[in-house]
Amino acid sequence: MTEIAKLLVVDDEAIALNNLTYILKKEGYDVTGTQSGPRALKHIEEGEFNLVLTDLKMEKVDGMQLLKRTKELYPDTEVIMITGFATVDSAIEAMKSGAYYYIAKPYKLDEVRKVVREAIEKNQLKKENVRLKEHLKIFRGETKIITDNAGMRKLLEMASQVAATNSNIVISGESGTGKELLAKFVHAASSRRERGMLSINCGVFNEDLLSNELFGHEKGAFTGATEVRKGLVEMADGGTLFLDEITEMSPAMQVKLLRVLQEKEVMRVGGNETIKIDVRFIAATNRNLQEEVKHGNFRQDLFYRINVVSLTLPPLAERRDDIPLLVQYFVDKYSILMNKSITEVTPETMEILMNYDFPGNVRELENTIERGVALATTRIINPDLLPEDLRGRTMQTFRKHEGRYPSLDDMEKSYIDWILKETKGNKTEGAKLLGIDRVSLWRKIKKYDLEDAEG
Repeated sequence: MTEIAKLLVVDDEAIALNNLTYILKKEGYDVTGTQSGPRALKHIEEGEFNLVLTDLKMEKVDGMQLLKRTKELYPDTEVIMITGFATVDSAIEAMKSGAYYYIAKPYKLDEVRKVVREAIEKNQLKKENVRLKEHLKIFRGETKIITDNAGMRKLLEMASQVAATNSNIVISGESGTGKELLAKFVHAASSRRERGMLSINCGVFNEDLLSNELFGHEKGAFTGATEVRKGLVEMADGGTLFLDEITEMSPAMQVKLLRVLQEKEVMRVGGNETIKIDVRFIAATNRNLQEEVKHGNFRQDLFYRINVVSLTLPPLAERRDDIPLLVQYFVDKYSILMNKSITEVTPETMEILMNYDFPGNVRELENTIERGVALATTRIINPDLLPEDLRGRTMQTFRKHEGRYPSLDDMEKSYIDWILKETKGNKTEGAKLLGIDRVSLWRKIKKYDLEDAEG
């Protein structure tokens, strides 16, 4: 997965520029060449290069100007100065300004190849160190949501806007989609971030224990209550309280929570005095909260208090374009945590992952990659390292999309599309696998507009 190094070569002599560009392209680099100093400056300002090789003496914009501007914009980009007017003073000035190396014309091609290779290695090592430091920050608890999906970006923009308010939020989504991670994202972007976020899973405790965890108790409130204990609501004062699986709360607990939300105060178990609190509540559920209200499982008044803003996380199957990003992220994460160096996920492995529906969503993908890294004995994740039930097959699940369940036509279209791709557009073989004749298959292809899906 090593990316091709990008080089910028600048020399106002056409022959020298063409020769150097040709040589470096043959070495496998992505090379941009120009005779113009101003045009080189524009290239530098438009995007980052791994390495800049520039002539020193040029009209309008010379090599020193390019060096200084490169270092201003991209401190990790290496710069090699090349000149036919080599002097000790110019070499010293270039090195003081951050040049990696200083080459005098006429130069030997082997020397140039060697210096370029070493400069790129240094640049990539710097980038790798920065990347590892960033990842270590993330793995130590800092919040980052990995996505390049348009729908997810829109959701995160909305979450960022809401974070600036004190409104209570409900996050819905299937298990494993990252509801608590999104709650942490909102909290980290809010003015409450300095006071911390506390979390509790409402489905883990019975009613009495949940009441004690949330509201705390006074000394002597019950047998064993030997001292005063603050509850999570009180402890979260000034910050955020995340209530996971809120639909698991009993009706009695829902009434108690409603009072806290309405009055902005809490009373400990066994107490007779109220305590004012300033807490933002973020709740999460894998159910449809409105349906729960409709069926009498969740109080309508509590719904309106807690569901001021609703954020819905899509299942991973609806953001497949994020799978490669997430795979690389989890490979990097577990390589670091397990002190391994995994550098490649094979195309065959990625194809299997891209074609799988992930009913367990991002959590299942993470577990899959963690397993692969743990079992890897080389630097490569290949299909053999995936769970057995993923290898060589596509698992599709029946799930809602855009608020509706798939129809039989939807499922038939999806299945025929898959068969055509499996047979690389061979209609005779496809019809045989489907158990229909070729003419019937042709009609279905027309019906579902699948001409472009034939391989």
